[in-house]
Amino acid sequence: MNSQKTKTLITIVGPTAIGKTALSIELANHFNADVISCDSRQFYKEMTIGTAVPETEELAAASHHFIQNKSIFEEYNVGQFEKDTLETLAVLFSKNPIQLMVGGSGLYVNAVLNGLDDFPDVDPSIREKLKQDLQENGIEYLQSQLKTLDIESFETIAIDNPHRIMRALEICLGTQKPYSSFKNKQKQARDFHTILIGLTAERAEIYNRINQRVDIMMQKGLLEEAKKLYPYKNLNALQTVGYRELFDHFDGKISLEFAIDEIKKNTRRFAKRQLTWFRKDDRILWFDYKSNYKQIIETISERLATF
Repeated sequence: MNSQKTKTLITIVGPTAIGKTALSIELANHFNADVISCDSRQFYKEMTIGTAVPETEELAAASHHFIQNKSIFEEYNVGQFEKDTLETLAVLFSKNPIQLMVGGSGLYVNAVLNGLDDFPDVDPSIREKLKQDLQENGIEYLQSQLKTLDIESFETIAIDNPHRIMRALEICLGTQKPYSSFKNKQKQARDFHTILIGLTAERAEIYNRINQRVDIMMQKGLLEEAKKLYPYKNLNALQTVGYRELFDHFDGKISLEFAIDEIKKNTRRFAKRQLTWFRKDDRILWFDYKSNYKQIIETISERLATF
C-alpha cells in the first residue's frame, strides 16, 4: 500500500524531561505534521512553569493542539480527551496522512491509540468511604491499601493523585478484583496506523535531567506561579507534582528547601512509573535520548513504507 495515502499517527513517549518536545518539533517539520500534545498537565492555561509547557519559540515552530486549552476550573478527563483528539485527528488527517502525538501521560496515550478500558459500575458508597479515609488518614493510607490490593496499579498509576488512587481502589473493593485486571482487555479498532517511538536514557541520567529541570523551573518563577494558584489548591487539576509540595510549604508544613527536594523526588518517582507503563508496550521502538534525529526519521520512514 502507498504509505503516503495511509493515515499514520507517529507517537513519541518516554519519561519526563527526556527531550520529547525537541524531537516532536523535528519530526513535525520533517513530515509536515501537526503536534497533538498528550500531557494531561499541560492542558491548563494557569499552569505553565510547573508543567514544562514548551517555550514560545517551540510552540511557534510547529502547529500544536491541546496545550493550555483548558482552565483549572473546568472539569476535563481522559474520556473527553479521547473524543476531542479523535475529532481533531479526523480533520488533520484530511490535510496530511501523517500526524504526530507526543506526551508522557500513558493513560491518555492509551485512550487515543486503543480506546478506554471498560470498568464495571460499583457501589457509590465505596467512593464516599475512600474520601473519608483520605480525609482522616491521608493519602499514604490509600497508597498502602492499593499496594496490597493491586501492586501493578500501584507501580504504574499516578499514586500522588488522590483521585486516581480512589478510582483504582473503588474498583478493587467493589469487584474484589485488581483494577489492573480490567485494563487493556479489548483494543478498539482505529482507522489509522500507529508508530510508537520511545526516548530513554540510563536511570541516573534521567534523574539528573529531572533535578536540573526542577532547578530551572524555580529560577523561572515556579514559586510565584504556585502562590497565585494556592487559593485553588483543592482543585483536581492541581493535585500534581510541582504544585502540591509548594502548597505544603505555604501551609507551613515544610521548608522551601525540603519542598524543592520533594518535587525532585516525586518527579523521579513519576518518571519511574512512566517507564514501567511504557515498557509493557512491545510496539514501542526505543531510542537513546541522544540519538541522531536522522536515524529516528529513517526508522519511521522504513516503517511507513510497510503500510
